Amino acid sequence: MEKYIDLHVHSNCSDGTLTPQEVVRCAVKKGLTAIALTDHDTVKGIPAAIAEAEKLGLELIPGIEFSTNYQGKDIHILGLDIDTENARFSGSLSRFLDSRDDRNRKMINLLSRQGIPISWDIMEQRFLGSVWTRAHFARYLLDEGYVNTIPEAFSRYIGDGACCFVPREKVTPFQAIRLIHEGDGIAVLAHPLLYRMTDQELTAMTGELKKAGLNAIEVIYSSNRWMDEGNMRRLAKKFGLKITGGSDFHGDNKPDIELGKGRGNLKIPYQIWENLKKS
Repeated sequence: MEKYIDLHVHSNCSDGTLTPQEVVRCAVKKGLTAIALTDHDTVKGIPAAIAEAEKLGLELIPGIEFSTNYQGKDIHILGLDIDTENARFSGSLSRFLDSRDDRNRKMINLLSRQGIPISWDIMEQRFLGSVWTRAHFARYLLDEGYVNTIPEAFSRYIGDGACCFVPREKVTPFQAIRLIHEGDGIAVLAHPLLYRMTDQELTAMTGELKKAGLNAIEVIYSSNRWMDEGNMRRLAKKFGLKITGGSDFHGDNKPDIELGKGRGNLKIPYQIWENLKKS
């Protein structure tokens, strides 16, 4: 019997809606053999997820997803099988999170100027224990009735170029790869087709990332269509990179994406994880 996995999953420790324990229980219910918890810029949910996974017989892969900047584009690098107890990794991650907190304070100030009752304390009470992303601010605006949809929150308030948008000082993908390797992890280029690059641009970037130590490309992904997977497999082969796959599950924040199944037909065999571990 084929075993299936999901190597790109978010909890409410970043911008998902399920707790790490609920994510694990959902994975078991879906019949998955292993998942990677890859919250944005944090490993806070890993201990709770591991504890729940051990009770239920699920393999939990410690992970993270870094938002980085490459030539003005927002590029995401996944880290899989991270040693979250590594002191160098933990120290570098703490410095990285400081820039996120600074951005969030500025965004709160701008939203307040728009007449929206929001503060650091309010956000902490609403999203206790989470590392906030713009999705949290969008959810707050939706819940408080200032917008009718999450996309409207971005277009009116917090999206690129909107009135309350604050650019964040980001690490480069090369720095993220180095940080992941400091934690003895596997560095993966996440959802490469979402960056709207030309074939030449994506190939050039992938080559640069390979030289910096990139280990794999996320080839199997929820939004793939037609020849997308085949094209990404060829790109991985061109640079001698392993392949990964993930749904990018966020719970109710991405209601059309199901854990382990994406938009309904995603299947990631366990062999992919076995091949990654060998690397």
